Amino acid sequence: MIWIFGYGSLVWRPDFEYAERHRADLGGWSRRFWQASTDHRGVPERPGIVVTLVPDPEAVTVGVVYGLRPEVATPIMGALDYRERGGYSRESVDVTLADGRVVEALVYRGTAENPNYLGPAPLADIAARIRGAVGPSGPNPEYVLKLHQALLEMGAHDPHVAGIAALLGDEL
Repeated sequence: MIWIFGYGSLVWRPDFEYAERHRADLGGWSRRFWQASTDHRGVPERPGIVVTLVPDPEAVTVGVVYGLRPEVATPIMGALDYRERGGYSRESVDVTLADGRVVEALVYRGTAENPNYLGPAPLADIAARIRGAVGPSGPNPEYVLKLHQALLEMGAHDPHVAGIAALLGDEL
């Protein structure tokens, strides 16, 4: 099985065939709205903002891990490479499933070295930029609110996501 860890739109919109899906925890990383999106939730003239992972030794990021059958993995990985082309690179991480199993998974992460990396900003500034952004995948607030809702449905609370969602209100 080839595992893919999702912590952003992959949590609620995988758009690929998978054999298994599990809630998973990634230790040592925080989810942050610090990555510009010029190809999905914004455009080059008005980038949106999406999540990336940043090192944080005390944190645990809750997400979803998808198990791919090897015979379908190559085209799916090609599609994911294209989907995550806006500054993300593929890395390998260990995630913990609810049953205690630890699996090695691939994750896409926008690092500080990519041109779309924004870095830290006040939540109000992030929300203001998200509020007016729209791209080929839809309005940027939709991304935030659907991620927040999916996390709540999994019993996960992410203060960063929740804070931005609260500032956006009901903007779908």
